[in-house]
Amino acid sequence: MTESSFIHRFEPARDAGSPPLLLLHGTGGDENDLLGLGKMISPGSALLSPRGRVLEHGMPRFFRRLTEGVFDEDDVRRRALELGDFVAEARQRYGLAAPVAVGFSNGANIAAALLLLKPDALAGAILLRAMVPLSDPPKVNLAGKPILLLSGQADPIVPASNSARLASLLSEAGAQVGHKVLPAGHQLSQADLTLARDWIGKFAAEVA
Repeated sequence: MTESSFIHRFEPARDAGSPPLLLLHGTGGDENDLLGLGKMISPGSALLSPRGRVLEHGMPRFFRRLTEGVFDEDDVRRRALELGDFVAEARQRYGLAAPVAVGFSNGANIAAALLLLKPDALAGAILLRAMVPLSDPPKVNLAGKPILLLSGQADPIVPASNSARLASLLSEAGAQVGHKVLPAGHQLSQADLTLARDWIGKFAAEVA
């Protein structure tokens, strides 16, 4: 990997029919954080899990923010393109198909930005507690790209109007968006795992 790359973990596929997953942690997480989640929702998948390269008070993130819920959008764009380059390098190195992003919180936001800025990098995405990453996103063609957006009804960080706007934005770009609002806060619940696992199963069956 090049100097521009990410510290990451890679676990090879155990089932050739399972889609590779790009695991993107939340603020303060690292490359180990979502490996367990990845194995739970798709036990056979190859797992590619990078560590965010921005530090906020010592906590890894995927891009800078100005305050909670207010993003440094120039940094969002730059970091999303860096992540897209990393995915391309990793696909070549490990022999992977385009992965499905599974992102939580800050990781879901960078995955949403990647969909808007470099859509070919991903085959689809599971966005857990995501927000609109860019106030003025580019016009993009996400025709048929499957996306599962799971929001928490009592999420103190992501307003319901914001997640609804993200669902509309992705749908208007042509993506096949399933948006569910769960009786949960910002943290993940058993319902998130069940819905994500079912969605991955359908995704794998459709691309088989």
